[in-house]
Amino acid sequence: MFVEQLYTSCLSESAYYIESEGEAAVIDPLRDIEEYLHMAQSRNAKIKYIFETHFHADFVSGHLDLATATGATIIYGPGTVTNLPVHIAKDAERFNLGKLQLEVLHTPGHTLESSCYLLKDEQGKDYAIFTGDTLFVGDVGRPDLAQKANEITMEDLAGMLYDSLQFKIFPLADNVIVYPGHGAGSSCGKSLGSETFSTIGEQKLGNYALQQPDKDSFVKAVTEGLQAPPSYFPINAKINKEGYKNINAVIEKGMNALSVDEFKNKMKEDNIFILDTRISSVFTEGFIPGSISIGLEGRFAEWAGNLLPFDQSILLVTEPGKEKESIVRLTRVGYEKFEGYLAGGYAGWVAAGEKYDMIIDVEADELAMDIPFDPNLVVIDVRKESEFAEGHVSVAINIPLNDLIDPASMANLEDTHNMYVHCAGGYRSVIALSLLKRQGFNNVRNVIGGFAQIKLLEDKIEILKSDPIEIK
Repeated sequence: MFVEQLYTSCLSESAYYIESEGEAAVIDPLRDIEEYLHMAQSRNAKIKYIFETHFHADFVSGHLDLATATGATIIYGPGTVTNLPVHIAKDAERFNLGKLQLEVLHTPGHTLESSCYLLKDEQGKDYAIFTGDTLFVGDVGRPDLAQKANEITMEDLAGMLYDSLQFKIFPLADNVIVYPGHGAGSSCGKSLGSETFSTIGEQKLGNYALQQPDKDSFVKAVTEGLQAPPSYFPINAKINKEGYKNINAVIEKGMNALSVDEFKNKMKEDNIFILDTRISSVFTEGFIPGSISIGLEGRFAEWAGNLLPFDQSILLVTEPGKEKESIVRLTRVGYEKFEGYLAGGYAGWVAAGEKYDMIIDVEADELAMDIPFDPNLVVIDVRKESEFAEGHVSVAINIPLNDLIDPASMANLEDTHNMYVHCAGGYRSVIALSLLKRQGFNNVRNVIGGFAQIKLLEDKIEILKSDPIEIK
């Protein structure tokens, strides 16, 4: 028996490769399938099954392309509604994989079709359970994502989730390994732990949701404090249910090297935006006017899905050699409209004598010096509301990065304001500043190191815990 967890940190997503006697299965594959194909080939195995725990909302699955490449059968759980060529399993149905078996446990609650897969070893003993978004380390799946599509309340779904956990998961032995679909940072739960796997026993002892005394308490615990899901979640769920273009065709179109003149002509077309994927500290030193910064070094695909339109075409500016990586990571959250990339990157743009823009970087101590003396100074904190509430600069206003994609969020800002923008560490603030620049705000500065550096100057900058204030 061979089991491998394939964890993608920028999406906090776990796919799994399972193998026995030359037969393999993949659970919840990402859209770029080369890693699974390579693993099977290197181990002289054939991928027989592709198991999906549910219709994912936070990424586009590779189920269709992987099935085409291998001839594997795609398995979904009971309650699945789709026109795609899949096998809809029955509850408790078992699938042979070499000397192993995988048993379907229908566990509705996160979605109606949500299912876990119980792996039985060569002796038929329960070994591990692949829980998808039903059970995480320290948390359970959020029950609000499927309510609109199914005309059902999140309380109803939370009740189903309680029953699924009580009657399908709790009876398993404490030593059964729990392999969840996501780790810390995922928006598919509220408080996922830092570990990427656990055991049933550990979760019974340490998972707040599993410690609730009754169903009503459970429903209240898992529905309280849910933040709005990322805006791209419904789009990705629809793509997974209805299908998508072959990833190789998408990559081929995106890998179209454009000269500076060709790039400029593309920029003039309707429904085009420029995405710069260089690291944020490099972007501030110079960029093509109007481009949006989302650096590959952070939660790249997630922020792209939150902030960028799906109905417009993308022109890429990347670090040379990072073009394909940028495209692949964007396809993971459903982007397919690529017009190409700038050959030679930003350096080629500058060498051609084209206009460029910059963002001023400032240290936290410069902010400290300017706050008392500049009547036009505005500190913009682009962290989440929950982060802001835990502590913030006393004079700061809170405009979460998610909100900045809407120009209305900038309605009270004037270009006469001297804007100092920060997040927690510096990644989100540069994205925010590129959006502000795109809307015509030029008097902006990036606070290097974000709130982490600002907190070190509490003797010079007043830090408060309070509600956001409005610009007057």
